[in-house]
This record gives sequence, C-alpha cells and structure tokens, in this order.
Amino acid sequence: MAKVVGVGGVFFKARDADALRAWYTRVLGLEFKDWGGVVFLPDALAAHPGSATIFTPMSSAEQMAPSTHECMFNLVVDDLDGVLARCAAEGVEAISREDSFNGRFAHIMDPEGRKVELWEPKPF
Repeated sequence: MAKVVGVGGVFFKARDADALRAWYTRVLGLEFKDWGGVVFLPDALAAHPGSATIFTPMSSAEQMAPSTHECMFNLVVDDLDGVLARCAAEGVEAISREDSFNGRFAHIMDPEGRKVELWEPKPF
C-alpha cells in the first residue's frame, strides 16, 4: 500500500532567516549546511532510544501558548540540563519544564516568538 513513512523536513517562514539560523546555532548548537538547513540523520535518533518523530494536528492553541504561531517544534536533545544551560548562557530561559512517562521536556521561545519543545526521551 502506498503511504507516508516519515517526516522529510520542517519548513517555515522566518522574518529574518539568516538571523534565526544564527540564533538556533548559537543557542541550540544546530549545524546548518551551506544551503540553509540542518540534516538530522536516523542514526542520531537511534542513539537515543525512546525518541521518535511525531506528527500531530492539534485543535487547541493551548499547547502552543504563549506563542501565537501555528506550529511548534519538538527537538530531541541528548542532555536537557546541558542544553538548558547553553540556552541560559545566551539569555534564553525555559518557560516550562516537565517530567513524564515519555521523558523530560522543556519549552523555550525563539526570537520570532515560536515555541520550541526540547525533549530528552526516556529509553524504552
């Protein structure tokens, strides 16, 4: 049967794409390629048991708050405390933190007001 087998990318408008790429590099350590994107290879996720790519249409804006954007990013991290320390060093504070059966989560806001969910998966 023909079907979708995964998420091939996340693409979104930015008011200043160069500045936003620089922020994501500085604050979260993302390594952008010359063509402007980051490639997350399956092997990187495989090294973090419990992680996955989730696709979820949401009817409630509550989960996106305080952002007014129509999307939220969930980024898998290998060390939530370390990533949050990196964020704090750049003046970016977590707006929420939660431990759950899926792992540890924190939320930050990017400079354009998008909510970014940081997820340290709990191994299964």
